[in-house]
Amino acid sequence: MEIPDTLLCLFSESIEEQQGSYTITVPKQEVTDGDIHENGSYRVALIGSRETRTDSSDGSDEWLEPPVEEGDRRNVEIDDIGNQGDGIASVERGYIVIVPDTDPQEQVTVEITSVTSRFAFAEVVDREIDEE
Repeated sequence: MEIPDTLLCLFSESIEEQQGSYTITVPKQEVTDGDIHENGSYRVALIGSRETRTDSSDGSDEWLEPPVEEGDRRNVEIDDIGNQGDGIASVERGYIVIVPDTDPQEQVTVEITSVTSRFAFAEVVDREIDEE
């Protein structure tokens, strides 16, 4: 998944029905501490509902768990740098791992520090050194 440089904030939220329409609540800190402003007009992308479900054998939808857990260690390649300057890597099913203090194409071993349904944060525990 490509994350554009114009990304202002990233968070997970449920969609709620309210009086015949649907609402997504933006966390207050995204407005007070972020790059978005009250009464501003923004584009919203909904990611993952179809990608994070699979049909179970009984015909009902079953939500998939994130492919990582806190404390997991993974070897990843940094694919891109996000708007806030953090490295972005992807693992199984395109699940995003955000890794501060990394550069594109850098190979690192990370430890997962925080997991959400849509993405995880990780810290570098080891860097692959080029022997050129």
